[in-house]
Amino acid sequence: MITLKQVGFSYHPETPLFSDLNISFTAGHIYGLLGKNGAGKTTLLKLLSGLLYAQQGEIAALALNPAKRAVEFLREIYFIPEEIDLPEMTVHKFETLYAPFYPQFSTDCFKTHLDVFEINKAQSLSSLSYGQKKKVVLAFGLAANTKILILDEPTNGLDIPSKSGLRKLLAAYPLEERCIIISTHQVRELENLIDAVAILEAGKVILQATTAAITETFMFEKSFEKPDKTRVIYSEAIPAGYLSILKNDFHEESNIQLELLFNAVLANPAIFQPKRGAL
Repeated sequence: MITLKQVGFSYHPETPLFSDLNISFTAGHIYGLLGKNGAGKTTLLKLLSGLLYAQQGEIAALALNPAKRAVEFLREIYFIPEEIDLPEMTVHKFETLYAPFYPQFSTDCFKTHLDVFEINKAQSLSSLSYGQKKKVVLAFGLAANTKILILDEPTNGLDIPSKSGLRKLLAAYPLEERCIIISTHQVRELENLIDAVAILEAGKVILQATTAAITETFMFEKSFEKPDKTRVIYSEAIPAGYLSILKNDFHEESNIQLELLFNAVLANPAIFQPKRGAL
């Protein structure tokens, strides 16, 4: 669905952000794109959306070059940035003006999503708070039913009920022939939805795997006592004991903890590389 091969990009010639970036995204998944500040997450999202142009390498999304900004591409991708700037009009006018650009847009879904977020179509966008504007674009993006949906820090600005509402809407989103890419630092809020992970560090992808593959190889455990040294991969002390990642030698089931995984991968990325037999 989306492939980046040997992509290079820099804002300043002397400090390249990406020099040999390789990553792919396939249909049927909700991806969590993780990385420290400045790792290049937002830049990557803009490259695959066609908002920035690769200076070397190849990018293909839906078998098209995003940089060409072809109509066939633009009508099948919806990108919601962290910071949003909406025109001065009502929510209804916004729908009337922009919905025709997306052939699969559902007016009924948009209304349902707005109801979840407690937004009325008659409201003026200029009168809404940042969080309310975020709800409008999230409702619209999910109603557009594009093959690629990209969310950059989607929970920023949302109150607790709205975060819960967003999780429910994402869980119900049909993923056949579609994918969602979510860049977030608030991994705990969305980790039950994310089923594939990509971690960026220093302009490179240091881990990309499905959560199923990760939990097949590693076990995530909370314990009161120090974990078994012969099995432990990474461990953090917490007030109630320890959070640990262990070798899953006995094929035990566990729930992935993305924040713990992220810290572990940054601490020792080599352990999580396929060549080491980890994934």
